[in-house]
Amino acid sequence: MSYEVPERIETVLKNLPTVPGVYLHKDKNGKVIYVGKAINLRSRVRSYFRPKVDSFKTERLRDKIADLEIITTESELEALLLENTLIKKYKPYYNIRLKDDKRYPYIKVHWGDPFPKVTVTRRMVRDGARYFGPYTSVWAVHQTLDMLRRIFPFLSCDRTITGNDPRACLYFDIKLCNGPCIGAVNQEEYRAMIKQLMDFLNGKSEHITRDIKRKMLVASENLDFERAARYRDQLRAIEKIVEKQKVISAAKADQDVVAFARDEGDACVQIFFIRHGKLIGREYFLLENTDGENDETVLGDFLTQFYDSAAHVPKEVLLPSEVEEARIIEQWLKQKRGTKVSLQIPQRGQKKELVDMAATNAADTLATLRQQWAADRSKHVTAMNELKEALDLPTQPSRIECYDISHTQGTNTVGSMVVFVQGAPRKSDYRRFNVKSVTNDDYGAMKEVLTRRFERYKDASNGELTDPNQIGKPRRETAWALLPDLLIVDGGKGQLAMAVEILEQFDLQDEVPVVGLAKREEELFLPNNPVSVLLDRRSQGLYLVQRVRDEAHRFANEGHRKRRSKAGTASILDSIPGVGPKRRKLLIDQFESLDGIRDATVEEIASVPGIPVEVAESVKAHLD
Repeated sequence: MSYEVPERIETVLKNLPTVPGVYLHKDKNGKVIYVGKAINLRSRVRSYFRPKVDSFKTERLRDKIADLEIITTESELEALLLENTLIKKYKPYYNIRLKDDKRYPYIKVHWGDPFPKVTVTRRMVRDGARYFGPYTSVWAVHQTLDMLRRIFPFLSCDRTITGNDPRACLYFDIKLCNGPCIGAVNQEEYRAMIKQLMDFLNGKSEHITRDIKRKMLVASENLDFERAARYRDQLRAIEKIVEKQKVISAAKADQDVVAFARDEGDACVQIFFIRHGKLIGREYFLLENTDGENDETVLGDFLTQFYDSAAHVPKEVLLPSEVEEARIIEQWLKQKRGTKVSLQIPQRGQKKELVDMAATNAADTLATLRQQWAADRSKHVTAMNELKEALDLPTQPSRIECYDISHTQGTNTVGSMVVFVQGAPRKSDYRRFNVKSVTNDDYGAMKEVLTRRFERYKDASNGELTDPNQIGKPRRETAWALLPDLLIVDGGKGQLAMAVEILEQFDLQDEVPVVGLAKREEELFLPNNPVSVLLDRRSQGLYLVQRVRDEAHRFANEGHRKRRSKAGTASILDSIPGVGPKRRKLLIDQFESLDGIRDATVEEIASVPGIPVEVAESVKAHLD
């Protein structure tokens, strides 16, 4: 079947310029489904609409394209930067992307502070801090910091450090903080220690070890055996970490070694981080939408996405094969690092061995992950089958919705809706409800939540836009338009009866199976059945129900805390003369929290449009 170019696109194709730039393919709803860059926009974009295209993936993409947009740039490098930005913004379905592209964790050293703390963050900003990462496991980051703190006892509290506090906290007593708050160390000594910590994270440990040994000998000679023992323990902790760091090169190399493995549409990239000649760590990253793409494209897209958010760009990046637009990527990395960066494809010697080792690790990691995914899928299928049999459902509960209510003594009530599809959470379909109609009434709150949920289903079925976040945007299918194969309400017979009433109200009682889950014995109650269902304590079905219930509880509690916090902030601001609902909103929008307003100066508060100087002074005086 021949492809016919849509008339709207035909017009655009005739007027394409022959300059560098970025192009955005859009579907019939105006949603961006692919972002690409080109040295020559006319040549590259027109290639998508030839009678024969280069891959099945391109053919599938082309069938979805209803419109396209181009943005011209001054250079290829500018096109690369803009493409990165737009992929992050739109997360297009057909682009190669880092899988589970959440913000990865970093170790953050607050170097801009007089007494820097060391924390974990998922966001890099230009604030004078030093960042290390990204890491794929936040658990591994915390484990690393726990070990480092035994060597470098850094601050973890929020005290304002003056050195004059009457006493330190427990961490000082157990040797996990060196007590700058009480003047046990001064600012210069504390910052010197944090500088050593950063050196250690960069693979420089020899001078740190020498310095601690020297201090240990001095303390021993001065008969300060308690201090000497502390230095001895620090040395042992360092040795425990360093022994895991393999010495790769005597030349103090600064390299990243990148290799990847692919199998049936899955792709896993392994990176070895070599700093000062030592292998200080390794991480793996999964890619999605690689099916139908060649290795050069996969590798190039990974490099641009990974180094766009990497805390450090090394002098050398060792690769298994050529990448598309290597020269432009080198130019971009040089711009980020400040000095020359080279992409190398080693053919022999130690560098080639490192790339081969990374490739082997990538293949092993991908094989292990695929086994885990297969096992998880098997467990999910088992769980859904068990629930189908135990609850006498017409089909496997592929889509499960669970509802919970959270409040404090009836105030700031929030309802949650969480969704599991094929046994796994689908967070994009989660919804929260700020309950407005009742206070201190769980049944009434659940009634409101379910009523609002199925009103939106009814509206979505009629083609009406019901998601307020989509007003002014092209309509898209939302969670409201889908009915669950199993609806769970957190509670016993009373909550179940309320849910049944709502389903009958919307004439859905024959379409949506519903159960109530009682907390104490984890009994499942069915409509019109006085006898509860008890799943086997070790069954996959029970584990799935527990996970769904716990997630609904967590999501409701999280929403309740946020609502309560906003209410507390609002009540405090409302008590300030000159601040009403409008100005309160302006302040919260600008400074995000009460602490943010409290930390701002009078000038900063007065710079908010709509806040006069006298009101800013009143706010500052009241909060201080």
